[in-house]
Amino acid sequence: MPGKTTPSFTTTKWSMVLHAGDSKDPSGREALETLCQRYWRPVYSYIRHRGYDKNATEDLTQSFFTQLLEKRSLKAADPERGRFRSFLLASVRNFLSDSLDKERAQKRGGDRHFVSLDFSETEKPEPAGGMTPEALFERQWANSVLTEVLIRLRQEAIEGKALERFERLEGFLTGELEGTRQSQIAEELGMSAKALRVAIHRLRKRFGKLLREQVAQTVADPEQVDDEIRFLLAALNS
Repeated sequence: MPGKTTPSFTTTKWSMVLHAGDSKDPSGREALETLCQRYWRPVYSYIRHRGYDKNATEDLTQSFFTQLLEKRSLKAADPERGRFRSFLLASVRNFLSDSLDKERAQKRGGDRHFVSLDFSETEKPEPAGGMTPEALFERQWANSVLTEVLIRLRQEAIEGKALERFERLEGFLTGELEGTRQSQIAEELGMSAKALRVAIHRLRKRFGKLLREQVAQTVADPEQVDDEIRFLLAALNS
């Protein structure tokens, strides 16, 4: 029935986290950790552009997510209950403005449970311009969502033994091949121009479906998916 939340939607990651609330429900903890692993880069970008150097940013990012998981309290999510993105930005703002000393972020070890984060590719040039840390967070969030979708598409291509075709057509999703002569790519792939157009259409359609699924994992209400997708596009074009 239109406007009703489907039963399957309650199994998405952010819904599971919100449903777990203040409880010790391991499913909520696992869902939160999965979201943190997928979307830690916007937090890193936000902290980095608040003026911290690379080492301090890595420590603060790790400390933030460790604290987020250890607190096991999601009362702070209530004001922005709909979106994990909004909750995450509000949480890291509070984290940095609290009375926590930066040295506390460097105290690792003991029995603390850390989220596995790979900082090896975090220092790629980022066109900050006159953007605020909040705007950079939002752009990085959008990039992270799209990256997750492309990873899923690539995995499907590998499983379908169509990786070469995917790699040649991926640029039509990212905009890198806009204006490129399709006849040239069709010839390289041994396809007719018509077959190539069909392949691009199907890839874009699949991309759209996976994007909706990915976004749905980060909101609590299916009616927010379209708005969130519009937000992602706006953030990428800002």
